[in-house]
Amino acid sequence: MNDDARSPQLLRAVMQLRAKLLAGEFPPGERVAELTLAPLLGVSRTPLRLALGELEHEGLLRTLPGGGFVVRDFTIADLRDAIELRGILEGSAARFAAERWVNPRSLLRLSAAVAAMDALFLADLFDFAAYVTENERFHAALLDLAQSPMLARALTQATALPFASPSAFVWAQSEIDKRNHVLLIAQDQHRLILEAVQNREGARAEALAREHARLAIRNLEAALKNRIAMDAVPGSALIRTDSEDDDHALRA
Repeated sequence: MNDDARSPQLLRAVMQLRAKLLAGEFPPGERVAELTLAPLLGVSRTPLRLALGELEHEGLLRTLPGGGFVVRDFTIADLRDAIELRGILEGSAARFAAERWVNPRSLLRLSAAVAAMDALFLADLFDFAAYVTENERFHAALLDLAQSPMLARALTQATALPFASPSAFVWAQSEIDKRNHVLLIAQDQHRLILEAVQNREGARAEALAREHARLAIRNLEAALKNRIAMDAVPGSALIRTDSEDDDHALRA
């Protein structure tokens, strides 16, 4: 649904409830009841019902067979799959971008994001917030260059879960690696993707973008060994990390 078509009450309900779910205010498996939520969020039942449906579509809630919703949880295997799927879609975006750009000026936003991130690594104190902003600008510019509304919709759905987004593990990385070794690798990949797009090397751009997404799996594995780092991952309260199945999925 287009934001412009949504009522202020619906927008407020979606934003507030999403924030509460990601913060862990409703534990996984808990049923969310309209009667309780409506006064808590300060909205009426109709927009709340629509908000619950929207968050179910995003993947944060699960529909019960008899009606109603419960809070979902996610395994490590779920996270790996989400990251892999994002990599496939971003690889397609990079290939389309390399094959479809026409005016060199259309590449300026992508190259500006790369230049801005390069500058951050030269500063005495690395600005993680600025890196997140420029990293998101890079990925958005790449998707725009792909000129594919179908791909954009698929990628929006794939990254609706916050831990599947391109910047999900940047804050975790700040706790894991004070020298930013992995971020330096990521930035080198940004440069190479830009170069491949500029040179119209579609297959190379696709392979680089897919490999770039897989860095998030490396960050995930490191974050799982560091409780403070894991807490920095958006939506970490919904991630189940203590089962044998998850440990097996991580080693696979």
